[in-house]
Amino acid sequence: MLRIRDLTTSRLCDGLSRRCFIEIGSLSALGLSMPALLRSQARGAQESAGGAQRTSPRSVILIWQHGGPSQLETFDMKPDAPAEVRGPYRPIASALPGLDVCELCPEQAKVMDKCTVIRSFSHENSDHWAAAHWMLTARLGANGSDRAPRQPSMGAISSHLLGPRRHGALASVNMNDGGFGYHGAAWLGVAHNPFGYGDYSYGNEAGRLATGDDKSFSLVDGLNHDRVLNRVSLQRQFDSLRRRLDANADFSHLDAVDQQAVDIVLSGQIREAFNLDREDVRTRDRYGDGWGAQALLARRLIEAGVRFVTLNTGYWDDHGNIKGGLDNKLPRHDRAVGVLIQDLAERGMLDDTLVVTAGEFGRTPRINKDAGRDHWPQAQSVLLAGGGYRHGQVIGTTNDKAEYPTSRKVTVEDFCAIVYHALGLRTDDTVIDHSGRPTKLVPGGEVPRELL
Repeated sequence: MLRIRDLTTSRLCDGLSRRCFIEIGSLSALGLSMPALLRSQARGAQESAGGAQRTSPRSVILIWQHGGPSQLETFDMKPDAPAEVRGPYRPIASALPGLDVCELCPEQAKVMDKCTVIRSFSHENSDHWAAAHWMLTARLGANGSDRAPRQPSMGAISSHLLGPRRHGALASVNMNDGGFGYHGAAWLGVAHNPFGYGDYSYGNEAGRLATGDDKSFSLVDGLNHDRVLNRVSLQRQFDSLRRRLDANADFSHLDAVDQQAVDIVLSGQIREAFNLDREDVRTRDRYGDGWGAQALLARRLIEAGVRFVTLNTGYWDDHGNIKGGLDNKLPRHDRAVGVLIQDLAERGMLDDTLVVTAGEFGRTPRINKDAGRDHWPQAQSVLLAGGGYRHGQVIGTTNDKAEYPTSRKVTVEDFCAIVYHALGLRTDDTVIDHSGRPTKLVPGGEVPRELL
């Protein structure tokens, strides 16, 4: 049997066991199943596009800073403010004239001419879970008291409407699911959950997304290339007979689904993408370890045809000793993001890859009694690069304490519109929800005109 390993035995509300992303195998004597993931992706793309497969050349790398990064210690520094406002760091010049960034962000400083900083991103929800659910799904739903997902994430929607960019690839991968984030498919079904990779120790999706690694795509139980193809051939003979007996539309895409399932395992392109030893040593050294190596993996996955990659970095909820926390994690995050953007640009991949860094909210404009900053949704700085947008700019301003926008407020719905537009989707595109009704991807919002 050829299979993707089960990695958990927990049960879903529909009674199905939660499995790693796809499974190939266990169709009795036939020996090779129709993977639910790929069938669902193909059918969802057809239904949502009025019968035609939707395509887009673009991908997204979302670097999710769960917990809420500080705008005052990154891209909206206020060096002339009192010490309790400006914080412990000094600004340094960046490659974008007029934009200074934190001294702990030298790698991002080098690429700011390729980026847009939105300083005026703002909303009104200070609950980690509620704000994260809102930003990642375009709708409110879950909260700190009831954390169950209510809506599919943008990654799941892109899996449903677009699928992977290349046959033989995964649609969505999520690394280090950090806890304050909703990256799953909710009522779209587990077939559109991301393939999980990395450290899932903190809490991931209220604790219920499966994980895996590159070994999940290996041939097992003595199967080789020829034996797999023989099983596929036998299965297709049975499928052909079934088609003659049953005109049900469920069979209309089985050949394509079969081929994609086989391609994932036999082409080896996803397994190769996960193997960082295949990368030039100078490139590996440039990215470094930890989040840097995972940023390199994100680039390799995009090259292999993955549509949506999420890299969760850090735990940015620094209510106390913010300097100690940021001294440790901000340089590592900076290296991952800055080197990734530069590398994508050098390879000619940046225009077709939207890179986004954001968390669920910003931090309070004053250092608290514990030398930290608390939740502050009224102002956050968001970084964008690539994705076909116009860059080398700062959008919006905040007041002298970085506590609220003074121009060009950008909302949660605008944020989601930016991500979807880069993928070639519109906010008024629809999916069929759990009650059978068409639902817009985003209830409102628009891409800021400065990006277009």
